[in-house]
Amino acid sequence: MTHRSVEVPVIARVEGEGALHITVEDREISDLRLEIYEPPRFFEAFLVGRSYAEVPDITARICGICPVAYQMSSIHGLERLFDVRLPAGIRELRRLLYCGEWIESHVLHVFLLAAPDFLGFENAIEMAKAAPDLVKKALEIKRIGNDLMAAIGGREIHPVSPRVGGFSRAPRRRELEPFLPRLEWALGELPGIADFVAGLPHPSLPRPAEMVSLVHPDEYPMNEGHLASTGGRSFDATTFEQVTDEIHVEHSNALHSVMTETETPYVVGPLARVNLNADRLTPVARECMERTGLSIPESDPFFSMAARVVKTAVAIEEAIRILEGYAPPGPSMAEVTPRAGRATWVTEAPRGILYHRYDVEADGTIREAKIVPPTSQNLRHMEEDLRLFLPGALDRPDEELTRMCEMVVRNYDPCISCATHFLRLDLRRV
Repeated sequence: MTHRSVEVPVIARVEGEGALHITVEDREISDLRLEIYEPPRFFEAFLVGRSYAEVPDITARICGICPVAYQMSSIHGLERLFDVRLPAGIRELRRLLYCGEWIESHVLHVFLLAAPDFLGFENAIEMAKAAPDLVKKALEIKRIGNDLMAAIGGREIHPVSPRVGGFSRAPRRRELEPFLPRLEWALGELPGIADFVAGLPHPSLPRPAEMVSLVHPDEYPMNEGHLASTGGRSFDATTFEQVTDEIHVEHSNALHSVMTETETPYVVGPLARVNLNADRLTPVARECMERTGLSIPESDPFFSMAARVVKTAVAIEEAIRILEGYAPPGPSMAEVTPRAGRATWVTEAPRGILYHRYDVEADGTIREAKIVPPTSQNLRHMEEDLRLFLPGALDRPDEELTRMCEMVVRNYDPCISCATHFLRLDLRRV
């Protein structure tokens, strides 16, 4: 009997800290654990005893890449509980803010986090040396998304303007008009980016998966709609905790999510959104889908990068549509009268559905909070994907096997926290 161990102490390009432990005996995987060892940050506990008005600012701090999603899930849920009547134009302005977040997040993942894997570079800096024009183009498109968030939200990281009831300030039309030519330029670059993604060499992992996302009868869903799955389920935020369940596993400080009825994992994210909303794609997004080779239905997680290109096109086209007809809402804030009850909502963060639930006192004080981020919903499926993928790659050298395991995990663009390190591979061959 022989023993072989590989350890990679620090690998970047996901948000958070964790490790992957694998034990192989006679070419069979006897143990596989995606271990999340980063300690909890207790944001749900921070919210208890706070006023409803503080919730958007606190929840935005959970993530520096998708703070708008955290704000919008909290804001929409509380507004529904309080029966807030929004002024005209607030809904579209929020959707525009969401577009900015989708653009910056998806471009960040495609070019700086995932593409180096497929091209064999150690990191994005090395990739930039080999393809400087491509990386510069990607960074400029990402900058458009960040600038749009800053123009609407007051700053690009942890925006301060979104409020329960609207915005503390709505931008004037002249402040947003300069984005139109920048967005139109970016939209013109998307088909070429789709061709680039289509040409990337990548493994294949065809496997069944139940995918879950928002759906909407009239638009591509971002922060409104009801939930549906490729397994035929239909539910909404009020029943989210009955249909899904969070379970604790010994090797992880992050909870795993499963379907309550079947105790099976499910997948959220861009690939799930494309599968369930292909009929709502915008024209350039549909062209990008064809160019990347993505067809529906598709559950291979290695098509997630293609789905993110499609989502970027959706966000850019939607932003252009809103800006062309934009008129500042007046007023920018509605009157809010708190009341006791339970507030729930789901929005589509870049990485997938994000659930919030708040139990609220009559004066608007938060009594209890529950937040289920996309990554915790995907963790169980990440482990399942690794179990399916590894047997066909065990003959690879340890360094290559480590990189391929990271590729499987990075398909999900996991946001374990706002830290910068992820995978330490501990591989034992017996």
